[in-house]
Amino acid sequence: MFKKRAKELLEAALLERPDLFLIDFSVNTENHIKVIIDGDNGVLVEDCIFISRAIEHSLDEEEYDFSIEVMSAGAASPLTHKRQYKKNIKRTLSVRTSSEEIEGTLTEATEDNIKLEWKVREPKPVGKGKVTVKKEINIPYENIVEAKVMIKF
Repeated sequence: MFKKRAKELLEAALLERPDLFLIDFSVNTENHIKVIIDGDNGVLVEDCIFISRAIEHSLDEEEYDFSIEVMSAGAASPLTHKRQYKKNIKRTLSVRTSSEEIEGTLTEATEDNIKLEWKVREPKPVGKGKVTVKKEINIPYENIVEAKVMIKF
């Protein structure tokens, strides 16, 4: 009952803020609520406070002994939702499928797949030396085992 009520309050708060979306929600046996959110324009501390207050201010602390933790998806966290891909266009991703791992720039994210582009040095077709070749691949979401944004400094 407690978990269901917390989830309902979370969903109501997310309806008020359509720019935010849920990555993960859990409640453990000690009634510790853990919420991980992301946003189309990133997540600010104020966004986490908004979600936290929307839940905790509507739960009766005398009826339930609980704690709550609301955080944004970490920079090193794998991408799990299509909306996360769309907000990371033009960034470098490392994408692992069942057959290969590819690192490239995310150039497109549609409803069905993503497109990565990268450059490689290959031998010239004729003569000695190498030439830079631009490659691209479309990967359906269902083929992605894991995708992470590569953070570059």
